[in-house]
Amino acid sequence: MTPPPRQPALSRFNPAQPGATGMKVAATGLLLLMAAVFLVSRQFEAAYSWVGYVKAFAEAAMVGGLADWFAVTALFRHPLGLPIPHTAIIPRNKDRIGEALANFLKENFLIAPVVARRMRNIDLAGAAGRFLQAPQGEENRIRQGASRLIADLFESLDQERLGGLVKAAISARVRKMEMSPLLGHALASAINEDRHVPMLEAAIRWTARALDANEGLIRDMVHKRANWVLKLAGLDAKLADAIVDGLRKLSADMHTDPAHPVRIKIEEALAQLANDLQTKPETRARVEAIKLELLDNRSVSLWLDTLWERGREAMIRAARNPDAAMAGKLGEVLQSMGHSLEQDARLKSAINMFARRAVSGMAASYGGSIVKLVSETVRRWDAQTITNRLETTVGRDLQYIRINGTLVGGLVGLALHAVDAI
Repeated sequence: MTPPPRQPALSRFNPAQPGATGMKVAATGLLLLMAAVFLVSRQFEAAYSWVGYVKAFAEAAMVGGLADWFAVTALFRHPLGLPIPHTAIIPRNKDRIGEALANFLKENFLIAPVVARRMRNIDLAGAAGRFLQAPQGEENRIRQGASRLIADLFESLDQERLGGLVKAAISARVRKMEMSPLLGHALASAINEDRHVPMLEAAIRWTARALDANEGLIRDMVHKRANWVLKLAGLDAKLADAIVDGLRKLSADMHTDPAHPVRIKIEEALAQLANDLQTKPETRARVEAIKLELLDNRSVSLWLDTLWERGREAMIRAARNPDAAMAGKLGEVLQSMGHSLEQDARLKSAINMFARRAVSGMAASYGGSIVKLVSETVRRWDAQTITNRLETTVGRDLQYIRINGTLVGGLVGLALHAVDAI
């Protein structure tokens, strides 16, 4: 199948004024009409004195129309293809126009003091606060447009490649990070704040449930390991009962008594583990080895892939329905943040100052690069394409200039003829 023709570099823009072609035909037609009136009036000028006024109007109108046609055409091309000096102004000065546009952007938008001055009156924090407080169901084109953009972006990106990049970034970050001190610090903080107690009690309850579920297995093990004397005397069953009852009592006592010796031993072991994770080289090396083994494990890689895909799908669902995302707990948090941003004067001032400094810093750091990008991009554009686009953009107004020039020229000629006739 023949591929579709490639569009010009600027074809994605569509600034054409409607009716430009029709106005061009009208302007040219008016000029031709004045020429025809001039030729006809010459034939009847001697017979009728008033025809001189018509001839003067048509003659001056032709001059005005031709002059404006020449001026309008000279902006974009050589009139009649003749290389007249100072014509085809835009194609010949394309690079200068690009430089001027780039300098205009730099001097008015991309200089740090200008950016800071312009942003001084912009309340970004207040705008963000009002945006976050938008009630559920209220039409908000900015939020919906941003949500659609995020969703389209995530859907358009290659899933495998993007997922691989995310997974590689996470893996590289974790490989560089020493996990043992972090784990030790987290465990020590949990112990100091008694946040390990619910986990310890959950482990005790799980042990009790596991004992009840595997009572038959314990009795069978005792029976198989007992010698024939115990079996003959029937003591193996009593021994199994004693073991099961003892384990049940131990788990119950540990659950009800926070000061139980076994429970204290477990907490001491956890505290020692937290200390070893932070200070003992052997423990830290062992943890790092386990970390690397996990990162190289195929199952962990598949788990990261699944985790990324679920997160990606969740982000797309939330972006596709921003009102639903704003309606739950997340919405409550965001609305609370919005209220704080709008009402807290100190917070608002700090955020606005940070934004002003950040944008000013970006302008100072990257303003020159942006200016260079604009000028080089305009320089690479095809001159004919730029000419056609600019002419199409203001084409209707340009043809009005031709029409006005024709009519104004005719009126001036009429006035001059009237003065001469007095």
